Amino acid sequence: MKLRGSFFKIFLLLLMPFFFVKAVENPMTDGAIREAFKKNYRIYALPLPDSLTFAGEAVPLNRPDIREKLDKELLINVYWQSYGLLKFKRAAKYFPVIEPILKKYGIPDDFKYLAVAESNLENITSPAGARGIWQLMPETARKNHMEVSKQVDERYHLEKSTEAACRYLLEAKEKFGSWTLAAAAYNRGIKGLEKALADQQADNYWDLYLNPETARYVYRILAIKEIMENPQDYGFYFRKKDLYQPEHFRLIAIDTNQVDWVGLAKNNGISFYQLKQLNPWILDYQYKAKQKRPFVIKLPVQKP
Repeated sequence: MKLRGSFFKIFLLLLMPFFFVKAVENPMTDGAIREAFKKNYRIYALPLPDSLTFAGEAVPLNRPDIREKLDKELLINVYWQSYGLLKFKRAAKYFPVIEPILKKYGIPDDFKYLAVAESNLENITSPAGARGIWQLMPETARKNHMEVSKQVDERYHLEKSTEAACRYLLEAKEKFGSWTLAAAAYNRGIKGLEKALADQQADNYWDLYLNPETARYVYRILAIKEIMENPQDYGFYFRKKDLYQPEHFRLIAIDTNQVDWVGLAKNNGISFYQLKQLNPWILDYQYKAKQKRPFVIKLPVQKP
């Protein structure tokens, strides 16, 4: 029996190249493939909108240089289709949290697209050390009374980081008198933008010569806004059930200097993984500090 089994294995190995050749064999000639490609594959230049505003401020689309920069960002964001679809999917989950906080602080609703430009609505870490959906630096977070440590990083706390971003934007708007410049300052920093305006004797974003990242920053936000507000105009089709759903949770409050997060999760009938999904600012299995501090914890509930 062993001999017959070995012979059968050898026979299959000998046949494998024939199966492989048959699987990848393509009867079309190179010329036919080229013709089929030309006939069926299309990449379209995008018509730019006739007018566009950001936070109620008009974009001077009559200028060729501004139209060119906007066109570049539209092309990048439209033809990076996988990231484009993820924007819509995540927005359905996170915009319901972000929008009312913006409204509470009197920040124009368009600034939710700044969060998309910053992180694609992911809790990422930048090379410079910014973290979370709003990409806050440690000093900005601490200035807003948020803890940044090896145990807890509240830059991953969506509500708290959105509020911190709102305070920064209000400070920038007060400084520059323009929401567009406030958006640019979110990227460049208030002091950096103030110096650029003074050095160049300019008073608006559109006339500033800036570092490459800030120079394209507002255009990227504008492109994201245009696409997300008019998805089908740019080829994005999806159903409501394709979108990620807002999180449903209940809150518990604790005031302590020591927490066993794994034990807390188990005591509430969930895993540590589930706890961290709703509370991504928790970085370690335990929290220990010299002084007590309050925490408000999200715990899952069944969807209504």
